[in-house]
Amino acid sequence: MERALALAKEATGQTSPNPLVGAIVLDVQGNPVGADYHHRAGEAHAERLALAQAGERARGGTLYVTLEPCCHYGRTPPCTEAIIKSGVRRVVVAAIDPNPRVAGKGIAALKAAGIEVTLGVGRQAAERMNEAFRKFITTGLPFGIWKVAMSLDGKIAAATGDSRWITGEEARAEVHELRQAVDAIIVGSGTVLADDPLLTTRRAGGRPSRDARAIVVDSRGRVPATARLFTIPRHPPRPPLVVTTEKAPAQARRAWEKAGAEVWILPPDPEGHVDLAELARRLGAHEVTSFLLESGGTLAEAALRAGLIDRVVVHIAPILLGGISAPGALGGRGAASIADAWRLKEVEVSRIGTDVKVTGLVDHDRLVDHDRFDHRPPDGGIMDSARPAPGRR
Repeated sequence: MERALALAKEATGQTSPNPLVGAIVLDVQGNPVGADYHHRAGEAHAERLALAQAGERARGGTLYVTLEPCCHYGRTPPCTEAIIKSGVRRVVVAAIDPNPRVAGKGIAALKAAGIEVTLGVGRQAAERMNEAFRKFITTGLPFGIWKVAMSLDGKIAAATGDSRWITGEEARAEVHELRQAVDAIIVGSGTVLADDPLLTTRRAGGRPSRDARAIVVDSRGRVPATARLFTIPRHPPRPPLVVTTEKAPAQARRAWEKAGAEVWILPPDPEGHVDLAELARRLGAHEVTSFLLESGGTLAEAALRAGLIDRVVVHIAPILLGGISAPGALGGRGAASIADAWRLKEVEVSRIGTDVKVTGLVDHDRLVDHDRFDHRPPDGGIMDSARPAPGRR
């Protein structure tokens, strides 16, 4: 199963809106005779690829798969049919598929065909690998990751605005791995004005990279159309997206569009900024299953307050910046009291080069204003049984 999980990760960033899945087939003697992973949405699933490699050698053997095999027709036929036809005696599954169209039904179909099923081997790793898929397929909303690099005293830049580089090379390399894994990167207008970022993915060692969709949140039309993120080619080619409100001047919107960007005009929130809850719904409707927020403290706090952030990744450098005017990791109104603070669960702490990495899941059950979200997918969306679900599951 560890090998199957490693295979699944080979497709990181390539399968959305489908999950990452790996599969290995052993013959009756326990020898591996087929191994593969789901490469891209719309292409063959891991189980079918591995079984095709094994051929007749799969008969009487065992299939290891990191996610419950699908049992319905989507972009591809049900994997349960191929598994039953292959003649394998046993299937070992890491995790249940959270898609309500599958969710236990695939395992039930295998058992009904007389196949022995073992569930839960490697479950935690399999569920962590597909945490974005799990949220998207059950809520229609993208999984949000907030990444921040800060000094030991919580500053994301010096008082002068200088922020390159707070963290070391290893931490910066990991950020590009995060970019590789998500569908979109979101920044605010302040970040574009201060840093003029490219928002591209550049993986270490020359490994193949793909660029997530660049999204700029700019309520008032401050970002110039000459910003670098509008001018560079991206792989795969896709236009940057600017999300704004009616407060943005028409000439700014026209300039963005002329620069090749797509522009969404969303209703404002009560404070006049882009309604982030509505943005999350729109992104989900466009099959954006995950995003990385790389913004300043104001937008980061607003995203937390709106309930958009699911995982926090903090890189802490062993430096002290000080300065009353130096920006901190979080701005906005902030928590009114310690009791109102955003709390993390499943916290992990590790070293990454000279820096310390802290990551955890936001405990939404405590503080999210659930009234801001209708967790039914937009327009019936992926949960509407009258329409095919997006992607594999």
